[in-house]
Amino acid sequence: MTTRTISHIIEPQLVIEGAGVLLRRSISPRASNEYDPFLLFDHFAFNNPLEGPIRGFPTHPHRGIETVTYMLDGSVNHRDSLGNAGTIGAGDVQWMTAGRGILHEEMPRRGASGNIYGLQLWVNLPAAQKMSQPRYREVKSSTIPIIEKDGASIRLVAGELEGIRGPVTEITAAPLYMDVKLAPASRFIFPIPTGHTTLAYVFEGAGEFGSQAVESVSMVVFNDDGAQIEVRSDTGVQFMLISGAPFKEPIVPYGPFVMNTVEEIQQAITELQNGTFVK
Repeated sequence: MTTRTISHIIEPQLVIEGAGVLLRRSISPRASNEYDPFLLFDHFAFNNPLEGPIRGFPTHPHRGIETVTYMLDGSVNHRDSLGNAGTIGAGDVQWMTAGRGILHEEMPRRGASGNIYGLQLWVNLPAAQKMSQPRYREVKSSTIPIIEKDGASIRLVAGELEGIRGPVTEITAAPLYMDVKLAPASRFIFPIPTGHTTLAYVFEGAGEFGSQAVESVSMVVFNDDGAQIEVRSDTGVQFMLISGAPFKEPIVPYGPFVMNTVEEIQQAITELQNGTFVK
């Protein structure tokens, strides 16, 4: 099989969100929609004393998207307008379908190590499902399969590997989302369907992706020119592999809303203002 080459590498930018939360942002929603069906990828951490008190993300709305929060260390206390409340701990996943509208709050807490690390991915919804019923699901770390293969330790959050499926199974875009950790002097090869948008977020170590050296922290964007990806590392590397089929629909992003037309965005704002956003 031919191996995909790299289109470009994104250096995450530091941005402030929520109540003063410092994030590394690799991609954000744009009308150009070049990473379709993926809209946003954030890496959040609260481990620099200069950041001051942990603030988090007070109650805010979403419409037209699905979000996947993957905790690496620490935890997040959450609650939403569906009546859900709980804690997402290290290794856990929170999957939320905002659909026609949801309000939620996420407040991080330090773990035993004193650190907080997490990743958040936004996945688009097709036009026919943007006003669907909101849904929410917590996935505990113990239910996420770990596959050991040729020096790779793979936590399979969503998608399929060697007949094993990840526990996050009902995202409309049916993406592949896995945490891959390569031991030193190892190689990882994975087949990718033609036409699928494919990204790799490298957050620990360094490796060779295709034929190009990549160091953490960075987002690798692959070309659609091969049937597999190949990663090698002499010293060890850890990355999130993200892949999915694009919807190929125009989008209009506006803050926490991603819809298909300006009129739909205006409707969301009006409903938020007049108190009818949450049905």
